[in-house]
Amino acid sequence: MAAKRLFDDSDNDHSDQSNPKRIKTTKPTFASVIKEVVTLNFLENFCSSLEPMLRRVVHEEVENGLRRNLRSLTKAPSLRIQAIDELPTLQLIFNKKLLLPIFTGSKITDTESNHLQVVLVDTRGDGKVPAFLPCSLKIEIVVLDGDFPAGDSENWTNEEFDKHIVKERTGKRPLLAGELNAIMRDGLCSFGDIEFTDNSSWIRSRRFRLGAKVVQGTSAAGQVARVRPAMSESFVVKDHRGELYKKHYPPSLDDDVWRLEKIGKDGAFHKKLSAEGVNTVQDFLKLNVIDPQKLKKILGLGMSEKMWEVTLKHAWTCNMGTKLYMSRGSNYIIILNPVCQVVKAVINGQHYVLRDLKMMNKGYVEKLAQDAYANWKSLEEIEGQVNETALLTMGEIGDQVPNHQQPKMGSSYQGGQALLLDGSTNQMASIANNEQVTYNDWGLNCSYLWTPAQNSGRYFPESSSEGDLH
Repeated sequence: MAAKRLFDDSDNDHSDQSNPKRIKTTKPTFASVIKEVVTLNFLENFCSSLEPMLRRVVHEEVENGLRRNLRSLTKAPSLRIQAIDELPTLQLIFNKKLLLPIFTGSKITDTESNHLQVVLVDTRGDGKVPAFLPCSLKIEIVVLDGDFPAGDSENWTNEEFDKHIVKERTGKRPLLAGELNAIMRDGLCSFGDIEFTDNSSWIRSRRFRLGAKVVQGTSAAGQVARVRPAMSESFVVKDHRGELYKKHYPPSLDDDVWRLEKIGKDGAFHKKLSAEGVNTVQDFLKLNVIDPQKLKKILGLGMSEKMWEVTLKHAWTCNMGTKLYMSRGSNYIIILNPVCQVVKAVINGQHYVLRDLKMMNKGYVEKLAQDAYANWKSLEEIEGQVNETALLTMGEIGDQVPNHQQPKMGSSYQGGQALLLDGSTNQMASIANNEQVTYNDWGLNCSYLWTPAQNSGRYFPESSSEGDLH
């Protein structure tokens, strides 16, 4: 019995050692479960609230470190040059310069009176080559201070550009109105109507610039930093009331005479000219061609020689257009440009072009021009370019002058009284009405003879009146 009990006890001990968990495991209480859940929830909430704070702190520290490093880089001249060289190679530019002057409430256009266009270019190398991006960009037009950048330097950053953007004055409308945003595709974008709502007199420089920049967040990652903004030349924005009195460059023949330099609207010169029937730029130039001394007398002593020169040069920049005028007489037909300068003539059936008119009797041709001026309203209008007409061959005028023979230039006209000299002799010539003149009497530089302008499109007459200006 004792042996059996000993065996049973040892068997129980072995069973207890092989299953220790069953002996030590106790059922959790309700309080312990609640405590554990509360602890887990606290840790989870604490971590979720701590994460954004840690992210913000790390972000700020990284930015501060970058600023410190950039500041230390720019202190060294060699490193500053390296930083400049690393400026973006892609740049926005305005396709054409702005049309000046600019007034409030008036549409801003380029020099060809078209809407503004912005182009993307690559500035690497010697020139600016059109560039293209695989994605579209949203471009915005902004106003910049006219003093930026200092000395018109090209070494500025996008951040400096943004710092010099000008906003409207307190209590005023936005400085620019209209279609200020456009989508750039294939390296080009066009804007609609844009206008200033305020003048530039209230900022220190009294001048603005227009800028074009990529709008943040509208392009693929990294594209904004790679594209340099566009910047126009500096300019003054005037109040729209000044537009009513502005001069035209160039003036047109139909413009009021006060559109010319040195002649103010409703001023003394304007009133004097109007009293004599000189109301338009065309009237001004016609009288200057026929009788420049009379024109200067009308203006009076208040018009100095220097002012006269400025006014006259401005007037001669006008576009002559395509109209020509024909004056007919019993034995002649002359063709004149819109300011009463003789371009061609048919006298007694003989055809003369500009180079031949210069060798004719000065007084006779001048008399024809004066008669045409006196009867200007009765002249026949014909179409034709002034430049082309002056260079036509002799026979081409016959299309507008019927029933006349067209002999070759340089030969005498056997059926009439006109003899044409070739310029190589001093013989006499009988022009119209048997007037006898010598070669020395012929005027080679006459204001009533049209002279083609060279290159610039300006029309400066070869006249003795222009010599009076000096």
